[in-house]
Amino acid sequence: MGHSVHDSRYSWFRLLITVLIGTVANVGIWAVIVIMPAVEAEFGASRADASLPFTLTMIGFALGNLFLGQMVDRLGVTRALIGAACLSAACYTLASFAPSIAALSLIHLGLGFGTAIGFGPLIADISHWFQRRRGIAVALVASSNYLSGAIWPTLLAGMLRDSGWQQVYLALAMVTLITVIPLSLLLRRQMPEEDLRSAAAQVQVNARSAGMSPRMLQFALGLAGIGCCVAMSMPQVHIISYCVGLGYGPAAGAEMLSLMLLGGVVSRVISGLVADRLGGLRTLLIGSALQGTALFLFLPYDGLVPLYVISALFGLSQGGIVPSYALVVREYLPPREAGARVGFVLMMTIFGMAIGGWMSGWLYDVTGSYTAAFVNGIAWNGLNLVILLALLHRSRPRPLVA
Repeated sequence: MGHSVHDSRYSWFRLLITVLIGTVANVGIWAVIVIMPAVEAEFGASRADASLPFTLTMIGFALGNLFLGQMVDRLGVTRALIGAACLSAACYTLASFAPSIAALSLIHLGLGFGTAIGFGPLIADISHWFQRRRGIAVALVASSNYLSGAIWPTLLAGMLRDSGWQQVYLALAMVTLITVIPLSLLLRRQMPEEDLRSAAAQVQVNARSAGMSPRMLQFALGLAGIGCCVAMSMPQVHIISYCVGLGYGPAAGAEMLSLMLLGGVVSRVISGLVADRLGGLRTLLIGSALQGTALFLFLPYDGLVPLYVISALFGLSQGGIVPSYALVVREYLPPREAGARVGFVLMMTIFGMAIGGWMSGWLYDVTGSYTAAFVNGIAWNGLNLVILLALLHRSRPRPLVA
């Protein structure tokens, strides 16, 4: 049965539908970045205060990865998708009528929670349907997050310019309902019980080789995830504002953000292929080292052309990091708890994004430049590398095989 289900034609069909859903469901965490300069101007907010809607979005996104992941384990992915789509649509609508930045930030907590269904829960679900090609499958689903950020802001740019960010949010509410709910009905099939038992047996072998309890490994990965994503958040969250401060304008910053996200898609696909050969932990370490190198390049270079190049390099270096965390979880931790375990680790990475986004804005307000924010990101990335090197020293990961 395992051979007829894992890596099957249906598995690849399910992967396609999952990527389509993720491309729509994930837009909530990118829309808030695009509207950040407009929100700052409309409400007369400081840079740190204007970052709060993003921070609350990411906190909601983090919590949603955990709790919606648990819902997928218990109720299946279809029910979780329908509920989350309704929540996201309601929050888009409410946000468009927000009277203050405080109210807008609070609403974005709910929007982030609903948006989370498009990330960790979908990654956990698709991981059950692949063994030999799990790395590339997880990478493609994770790439829908970046595809969403690269595609939707460009599609909605005209509406943002002519009608304002409120109309953009109302349009996104409608798009979410009419796409996510119908597509979710195509994912109602459940993984056979015998395949879950087979996967659990392989995970027990890997866990013994790591020499760590599941809880200890989970928390170590969570701490590493915070470090990597504090570093990751600096360019992704603040590149538009950074370009405005340098005099290049928001359009150049938006183009650099798109380069990062498109580079991230390429990086995630390549990392998925690498992970199918080297395993999740080694792939994670490689991506983290490359991210630190790319982040350092922002310090000596702030010209327009160099920033375009570095933005592309940053995307190419860091895109595979977060899905690699999910692969490590699936290689070492119980498959029946995939939604909750993947959700927890990804929740910690998202907390890193949320903390890092606010922290970078605060450092800018204190120092008057983004130099300290870049240095701060490099230091947090160093913490991530130290933890991963320690884990690699203790363990010898063996990816699942059919």
